[in-house]
Amino acid sequence: MLSVHPPTNRDEWLAISGDPLPSEAATAWATTPDSGAVVSFLGVARDHSIDRDGVTSLEYEAYEDQVLRVFSELTSEARIRWVEINRVAILHRVGVLAVGDTAVVVVVSSPHRDAAFEAGRFLIDTLKVTAPIWKREDWSGGSDWGLDAEAIQGSNLRSPDATKSFQGLAS
Repeated sequence: MLSVHPPTNRDEWLAISGDPLPSEAATAWATTPDSGAVVSFLGVARDHSIDRDGVTSLEYEAYEDQVLRVFSELTSEARIRWVEINRVAILHRVGVLAVGDTAVVVVVSSPHRDAAFEAGRFLIDTLKVTAPIWKREDWSGGSDWGLDAEAIQGSNLRSPDATKSFQGLAS
């Protein structure tokens, strides 16, 4: 696992960690003098799921080397679609999380809000269907591993399947 500290020599902060995620530090790091917009998304463990009440914890596992490759590819694709974005942070937690813990942080900065919002939405939506990260939910009636992460077929992030949930965001 990588240390969750901001980089000093690049505009991408990509990490996976068993430690709590530094969302405030990610937002501060992404804030640059030429950024008029900094958009942050925090995915937080909640106490329910579809057809499941009483969720008590989540556990995330990841194929670490591939996750970071996917994060890098997503960031590259976002920079192609929204050339004006300045900084991107994608941080994901692994291990057991209690309800209320932050599981994922996505931060994008840009001179203007449209690019920051659209790139942030693209990053979280695409991450959820391409990154090899698996989630187990523990609830009052048992536990189960989710099947959200799909197999990665090469690195074609522009395929209709990988981008169907955000069609129309980028022109």
